[in-house]
Amino acid sequence: MSLQQFRASGFRCLQDVEFVPDHTLNLISGPNASGKTSLLEAIFYLSRGRSFRASGNRELIQTGRSAFTLYGEILADGGDHRAGVEVAHGERRIRIDGSNGTAAELARIMPVQAIDPEVHNLVQGGPEYRRRFLDWGVFHVKHRFLEAWRRYQQALRQRNAALRGGEPAANVQAWDEAFVTAGEEVDALRREYFDAYLSLLSPIIKEKLPFNAICRYRRGWSDDLGLQQALHQSSAQERRLGSTQVGPHRADIAISVQDRRARYRVSRGQQKLLAATLVIAQTRFVAANGIGDLVLLVDDPAAELDRDNRRRLFDLLQKIPAQMFVTALEPEDLPWSDQGLMFHVEHGRLSSRL
Repeated sequence: MSLQQFRASGFRCLQDVEFVPDHTLNLISGPNASGKTSLLEAIFYLSRGRSFRASGNRELIQTGRSAFTLYGEILADGGDHRAGVEVAHGERRIRIDGSNGTAAELARIMPVQAIDPEVHNLVQGGPEYRRRFLDWGVFHVKHRFLEAWRRYQQALRQRNAALRGGEPAANVQAWDEAFVTAGEEVDALRREYFDAYLSLLSPIIKEKLPFNAICRYRRGWSDDLGLQQALHQSSAQERRLGSTQVGPHRADIAISVQDRRARYRVSRGQQKLLAATLVIAQTRFVAANGIGDLVLLVDDPAAELDRDNRRRLFDLLQKIPAQMFVTALEPEDLPWSDQGLMFHVEHGRLSSRL
């Protein structure tokens, strides 16, 4: 898969960007606040239907504009696709090959991962960051996952609504069968994916990183109990808190270094290196399991890393099965300045750099 052409209009500071990227490597340089990160963010949004750094759409619309539009021509599954997103205040429209589409369909034809300025949150942040990371991989490898996850989310929403409303136990328990059936399927698919992914990740950590990190999947309830039993045991706490306290929505990837949570053992720069390793290993794993090459966005990879850790990260990024878009203040900051295509961004305008 590769992005063949990209256009953006009205997105943050970008000034009606249009370009044809290289199918392997694209180096994007420019001063601070010039629009480099915004360009990667726009490509990410075209794939995911959301930003990697904004919680909502309003702040993405350029000052003085009423909407932003993104368009891409994508080579995937042996065919060409055309995808577009238009976002106005309170409204989002997705078009794929001339028909209305969904964010899930965007993600399916254009799988994108990012090593962005907040990637350290995979280590430092809460479980929601790691669940989202895990589920992206499961979605692309386990094709039953999306339907099971949707059924689980529906049952969870209904169950929580009954708990918040203080409804009788029978009304809450009416959703238990659907909740348990879908929840156990979501968990099984996650676990199958994670175990296979871990077999690729663990040797990379041991070989490439200056410390050993252990990653474990936690499913969101006790390993000693079935999900139905866990619901029964937590019923009093659920009533008190007004929400479901066990299930796949509370899953996590526990990351430890020297038998303690990694966030307490490694520096901010080491957190970035470890998180980037998780992303790179996932990129390799997903590409090897049916997708082929995908898109990897790498924003200012040298930031916060000392010389040795920069070398480790650059080594991990060599020969990766992805079309890469990499930003830096100067192209000389990257080890690939003689490869791929080079672009320059300044005041939101993108130009080729010879």
